[in-house]
Amino acid sequence: MDGQGVLRRAIFLDRDGTLNKDTGYVHRKEDWHWLPGVVEALKRFHAVGYALVVVSNQSGLARGMYDLAALHELEAWINADLEAKGAAIDAWYYCPHLPEITGPCSCRKPAPGLILRAAEEMGLDLARSWMVGDRVRDVEAGLAAGCRCVLLRPAQGGYEADAPVPPGVAVAPHLAAAEVLILGPELRRLRTEREIRSGRLKGVG
Repeated sequence: MDGQGVLRRAIFLDRDGTLNKDTGYVHRKEDWHWLPGVVEALKRFHAVGYALVVVSNQSGLARGMYDLAALHELEAWINADLEAKGAAIDAWYYCPHLPEITGPCSCRKPAPGLILRAAEEMGLDLARSWMVGDRVRDVEAGLAAGCRCVLLRPAQGGYEADAPVPPGVAVAPHLAAAEVLILGPELRRLRTEREIRSGRLKGVG
């Protein structure tokens, strides 16, 4: 919640393929490469008051390829890098499971468990929040949680280039374009309000 007890809105973000280049089981800073335009989009989301929450399936944990300490070390490095660039991520949530190894769970996307947990712990308004990811399972989790959703479909194709887009889900080629979809109407409204206050627009509204 914010200082007035109002539930905050959030941008829920998949990690690999959405924020960074997906090279497979990324858990070291040496393997982290920001995708173009991501840091700038994060800065603008934060500037207008969205909480930024990463929700990521990390089956490498179940496979024994790395441990939570390695993920937290990478997370700390990313947070420091973002802070130096004037951006921030508010929270990171991981699913450590893989059904064939650990059995079923309620947090592995497309299940909405990570989003629901974050909303409860952080006081988030899911109806005013968005889920953005590059896999259909990401937006399915968002829809199940009651969020609006954007599916990232790179122009050059991707892992699921031919998979059907769930009804009601917007599509963008990358996070910077998703930012325009999400913030465009709000920024236009704010610009109009400023112009009205300055006297440049009269009789509007």
